[in-house]
Parts: sequence; C-alpha cells; structure tokens
Amino acid sequence: MASLAAFGTYFCMYAFRKPFAVATFDGLTFFGINYKILLVIAQVLGYALSKFIGIKVISELRSNQRLLYLISLIGFAEIALFFFAWVPAPYNIIFMFLNGVPLGMIWGIVFSYVEGRKFTDILGIALCASFIVSSGVVKSVGLFVMDFFGVSEFWMPAVTGAIFLVPLLFFALLLQKIPPPTEEDKTQRMERIPMTKEDRKNIIQSFFFPLLIIIFFYTLLTAFRDFRDNFARELWDSIGYKGDASVFSSSELIIAVVVLLIIGSIFYIKDNLRALLTYHWLLALGTLVLGGSTLLFQLGLLNPFVWMVCTGFGLYICYVPFNGLFFDRFIAVFQIRGNSGFLIYLADAFGYVGSVVALLYKNFGQANLSWLNFFIYGTYAVALIGLGITIVSFLYLKSRYRSMNLNQQLEYGQ
Repeated sequence: MASLAAFGTYFCMYAFRKPFAVATFDGLTFFGINYKILLVIAQVLGYALSKFIGIKVISELRSNQRLLYLISLIGFAEIALFFFAWVPAPYNIIFMFLNGVPLGMIWGIVFSYVEGRKFTDILGIALCASFIVSSGVVKSVGLFVMDFFGVSEFWMPAVTGAIFLVPLLFFALLLQKIPPPTEEDKTQRMERIPMTKEDRKNIIQSFFFPLLIIIFFYTLLTAFRDFRDNFARELWDSIGYKGDASVFSSSELIIAVVVLLIIGSIFYIKDNLRALLTYHWLLALGTLVLGGSTLLFQLGLLNPFVWMVCTGFGLYICYVPFNGLFFDRFIAVFQIRGNSGFLIYLADAFGYVGSVVALLYKNFGQANLSWLNFFIYGTYAVALIGLGITIVSFLYLKSRYRSMNLNQQLEYGQ
C-alpha cells in the first residue's frame, strides 16, 4: 500500500507540472526570448524558490501537517494553470511561476512519509519511478487532449491537471494511512525528526566539502534532466520522431524499469556504508553510459531511439539516488540528527538555479546552436565532471567514515 500511495501521489502531481512542455507555442517570442523558454524559466524559478523555502519548511514539517499541505499546494497549482490559460500572453507567464512555487514542496512532503525505514529503498524506488514515468505519460495525455479534443495549447495544462485531481486526492488519503516507522526502523536508519535552525547549521558545517561537490554534480544533473524533459518534443522531432506521441511514454517506461530494478537491488544491502558506496558505483556507471552512448550516436553506431533511452538511463541512474535514497543512507551512516528532506531541498534549491542558468545560456550564449547539439554537448559535460566528482566523493566519504569509527573506538577505550 505504501509503495502504491507514494507512486500514485507523485505521479498525479506531474499532471499539474509537465503537460505544458509538450506544447511548442510556435512563433511566439517576447523580450527577445522564445516564449516556451520563458515559460520553462518561470516555472523553474518558482520551483527553485520553493526549494529554498522548503529547506526550512520541509525540514521542520510535522506529521500532522502533511495532508493539509499536500492538498492545499496542489489546489493552488491548478488555480495558477487556470489563470495561465485565461490571461493572454505574455502576462500569463507569471502564473507559470506561481504554478511552480507550490509544486516544489510536494516531493519533500511525500518522501517524509517513507524515509527512515528499513524498506525505504523499496518505497523510495516506487516514488522515484513516478517522476521517471509520469513526465512522459502526462505529456502523452496533454498531446492527446490537444489532438483529439481540440483544446488549445494554453488551456491544455489546466485540463490535464483537472483530469488527475480525483486520483491525486485518492492516493493522498492512502498515503496518510501509512503507519509510522517502527523501533526497528529507527535502530537501523536513525529516527527522523523535525529540524531546528541549529541542526541545519551543524550538518552544513560538519559536511561542507562532500555536500558542496555532491550538490554541484546534482546541479548539473538537474539542469540536464530539466532540459531533456522540457524540450523532449524538440529533441524527438530532431531525430526523426515528429508527431509520434508514443515515444514520450515508451522510452521513459523502458528507462524506469531498468533504472529502478538496479537501484532497487540496493535494498538487499543492509550495511549502510556499503549501500552508500554502491550508490557511487552507480553514479560512475551513469556518467560512462551518458558519454559513451552519445559518442556512439555521433559516430552513427547507435540507433536514435536507443540513444535517447541510454541518455535517460545514464541520467536517471545518477539522478534518482539524490532524490532521497542517497541521503537516507548518508544520514544512517554518519548518524545525523535530522531528516532527508533538509538535504534533498538543499540540493534541489541549487539544482533548479542551475537549470535556469542553462536555459539562459542556451538562449543568449548559444542561440544558433540546435536543441540537439546543445543536448549532446550537455551529455559530455555532465559525464566528465560527474565522473570526477563521484570518484572524489567516494574516497572522501569512505575515509571520513573510517576516521569517525576510529574516534569512537578511542573514546570508548578511554
């Protein structure tokens, strides 16, 4: 039940966030910037602001507040989509920003239901499956709404969101029925508690260097993932799949199954340090697949569809762990007082700022570069920088754990 509730809730949330990305808004330009880029930037800015707010709000969230927050935030997002359709462009851009602000909180609320348990890896996999699959599925639904019901590009996001309102409410109520962590859960993974300002400050001071490089890597991944996600239609069109709505769902389903089966297997690693280091091996694998598959595609040795699936695999095998599972084990390994929500939102806040920077760079710095070539160069950057950071993080955290254990043994001996 817990897996279904987590998957369903976050899956439905995407219906309020991503359908607009399947629209092209051809020919619209304002302030010297492509209108769709303005919409993406506006929503991502709202999302980024939400993550900075969430560093405090989500880390301090109490269990009796979760359902009310969840339903209220989704309702606000749908109202923003209604006004986006009703207000003419370019004035409606502000409502795409307002749509992003509440939605940025949803992940932290949903993950707070499943973190700190011996089954968190499995529950987290179900939750992560939702954002891999849902983005493609809701785009397919959005395209279907436009093609078969004649809904305009501006009204399509609100209509698609309305379709998912009742399912979201059902899964949210189901999520509320998940029992709290047991004493065994607390022993294995540390008890997760609301954090104070002092708690947050202590974590940053104690783990500044590893958090700095990990968050930088995650910033690159977020920018790359958002670009691939928001301009998926342009990318698929450029490699020969114009007008094929099925590729959005079929490609992401393949990626989801493979990525989640691999990451899900880490559930069987009970030792928290081994699990944390195993996540680093997966990060290295993802960067190698990203760079290697792109090189093969450019050499004409890899089918375009297979290449897009490979880039999705490489991206998500790196991206998924940072959305809770990596930090859940990190807290358990170093016996940190707090919760995963703080670390997730700390990373996400800077991640989405990076996404905005990448979009602005594409529009102003590489305006003549095609969507496809910009994406290709991005894969190489993420692959090379990410591999270097992964190696440094692996060695540092392993050394830090050994030092911590040695100090504890010395204190015990004294």
